Amino acid sequence: MSATTLSAVSADGTRIHTEVYGPKDAPTVVLAHGWTCSTRFWSAQLRDLAAEFRVVVYDQRGHGRTPAAPVGTERLADDLEAVLRATLAPGQKAVLAGHSMGGMALMAASGRPAFTEHAAAVLLCSTGGSHLVEEARVVPLRHGPLRTRLTGSVLGSRAPLGPVTPLSRRILKYATMAPGSTRAQVAECARIVHACPRPVRVAWSRVLAGLDLRSRVRELTVPAVVVTGLADRLTPPVHARRIAATLPDCRELVELPGTGHMTPVEAPEAINAEIRRLLLAHAAGRVASVASSGRGSAA
Repeated sequence: MSATTLSAVSADGTRIHTEVYGPKDAPTVVLAHGWTCSTRFWSAQLRDLAAEFRVVVYDQRGHGRTPAAPVGTERLADDLEAVLRATLAPGQKAVLAGHSMGGMALMAASGRPAFTEHAAAVLLCSTGGSHLVEEARVVPLRHGPLRTRLTGSVLGSRAPLGPVTPLSRRILKYATMAPGSTRAQVAECARIVHACPRPVRVAWSRVLAGLDLRSRVRELTVPAVVVTGLADRLTPPVHARRIAATLPDCRELVELPGTGHMTPVEAPEAINAEIRRLLLAHAAGRVASVASSGRGSAA
């Protein structure tokens, strides 16, 4: 599968590694990956969608082939805006899909000029807008201050992940994937996550620990679909339900049984189907925001 590679220049000059696949005149989807991942995370989506649609993927700063640079919530929005401007013509609309920290990038950018100009609809997948450490269930204790403190220590640990081993795969599977995820799915995610440099992982963990995008969610007025895995320990379904209830134009809340945090890898058929549905609606001109259509939200 061939790609056009380019560097989108963010507000602070950071060059964001970006790849574009598929027919140049087809409806476009922009995919934003999560914490410790890279463009490789979207392999199943590229295989399924790029023959029919134009698919844009990019590496968040410090991940994959994008160099490390200062991190922060506004940087997520800056980088997404840079990618939109670099890959879309003025006024051209696209479907935007974000997983985990990628979904947070979409929420952070809501109301920004490039987002307003280019976003036709969004898919928010396995993500949250606030209280990420407090709600996470990677530490098997009852909700409370002790669990929050231990979870923060685990997610923000400076310990090196080291090489991928049977033990590290088991740990990753427990923390981020459902018990029924396959050996191949776990191995794929382990290769991607272990490739993230330790300083980048730690720096972004601190940003996510203090994240609060609740006001930005209310500003995200384009049609939205929210997806969560019911076995997600990192961003449990409470986040998706809260986001769906807050969005001005939530078209659907999709809850996937037996699926953990890595939904695009664990349940690619379901995620691809939601992306395709949004793209076809966009292509047919059926996606219109609540701000312009006057319709209410439906979760």
